Amino acid sequence: MLQFNFELSQMDDGESPNDNIEEYANMTSTINTSITVEKPVWFVTGCSSGFGQELAQYLLTLGYSVVITARDINDLKDLAVEGNVLGNALILTLDVTDQNQIDAAIKATIDRFGRIDVLVNNAGIGYFAAVEESEEDQIRRMFEINFFGLSKMIHAMLPSMRKQRKGAIINLSSIGGLCGFPALGYYNATKFAVEGLSEALWQEVEPLGIKVMLVEPSGFRTDWAGRSANESKLQIDDYASTAGVSRGNVRAISGKQSGDPKRAVKAIVNTIESPNPPHRLLLGKDAFKAATKKLETLQKEFAAWEVVSVGADFPND
Repeated sequence: MLQFNFELSQMDDGESPNDNIEEYANMTSTINTSITVEKPVWFVTGCSSGFGQELAQYLLTLGYSVVITARDINDLKDLAVEGNVLGNALILTLDVTDQNQIDAAIKATIDRFGRIDVLVNNAGIGYFAAVEESEEDQIRRMFEINFFGLSKMIHAMLPSMRKQRKGAIINLSSIGGLCGFPALGYYNATKFAVEGLSEALWQEVEPLGIKVMLVEPSGFRTDWAGRSANESKLQIDDYASTAGVSRGNVRAISGKQSGDPKRAVKAIVNTIESPNPPHRLLLGKDAFKAATKKLETLQKEFAAWEVVSVGADFPND
């Protein structure tokens, strides 16, 4: 993500540095004194709490330029006021479901910093309900934020990243984007959609110099299971021992999860800045265990039904 600008003295054709020691010394001095390092510009959605807030604060401590956004900037009062540039921070109102706000936020960022190097799609909400209990208006609202809002941000950001021929898109998914859980069926569906979109996206944009990384956390001490997650008004007795228990367990451990948000955001930054960042970054022991267990289950099931699977093709001539 770092950019290095060099100014080199010109030499005549066929001339080597050894032909003129003094000129070579002057040239190397010019190189050493004219190297400039531009720290990256990060654009983060959903900074009112949780990972978004922790990430914004950490990036500022690194001296990076950071666009910090939230639907209600009153939630960002400890950082700055709307539209006010405080050093390397730009605070903006942004509802990721509002195309006009997205366009305005990107324009304000380009006007201020000249580019965007990293987009972090963090904005999202949860919803607890068995599939049959789920309310359509709540399902649609969650999809608008978790999936279509993320998609809008990607669409709006890609033209400038393609022009730069570099950049990174970090999509906050969940272990719930790899594994389904009772009471989280429709939340799982939004994150599975994010996973599928991201997998196609990185095949399209990585040849253009743009990295795509999914972040798949398990339980962390954010507000995801608190005010960021609604719950169905309808609760059916037949699901009390499945969705009901799951919902109760998640609510009960809110604020007590094993995941540390501060460690998580450092891991995200370090990983995307590594030479070869992964397409998927699991965060938390529970995420790692659940993902590897699902892989084992899939491998066993696929192997058990291999004959039936391959037998669906036309027979070889």
